[in-house]
Amino acid sequence: MVTVAPPPSWAYALRLPRDPRAVRVARMTVRAALDGHGRQEALDVVELLTSELITNAYLHTKGPASLRLTGLSDGRLRVGVWDSHPYIPAPFSGAGGNDSAPPARPDSESGRGLRLVQEYADSWGGWSLGDGGLRRGAGKLLWFEVGGRATLPLLLK
Repeated sequence: MVTVAPPPSWAYALRLPRDPRAVRVARMTVRAALDGHGRQEALDVVELLTSELITNAYLHTKGPASLRLTGLSDGRLRVGVWDSHPYIPAPFSGAGGNDSAPPARPDSESGRGLRLVQEYADSWGGWSLGDGGLRRGAGKLLWFEVGGRATLPLLLK
């Protein structure tokens, strides 16, 4: 009888300076990690959603950000992004991800990233760190997971 063990979990962590090039570095890191672990089927979605969270950290904070990419033993991929601002936006603020990101105005150049996370991640969430987010500098952690249903070509429909 042959038994198949689940793949081991793995994780990569990266601290990013407050620099517009940090988004590119995050995308390159995600691409290298997923290529190295044979997870190309999730690459486009994970790369896009990671870019959105790192971009928001750059645009809405004055400090560095951190990225953590984890491959879980059940095949899911989890991405967490920490930044220094305690505010948790919808859809991350609701229990179980039930809040909706507000729609962007058609002529707006921003405001679509969190809606993409809501549409293409299997689950997501966030929490303030330290004293309910009231402690200065503690920040927040936003995360999302994909496990197979999210594919980027759906974006084009």
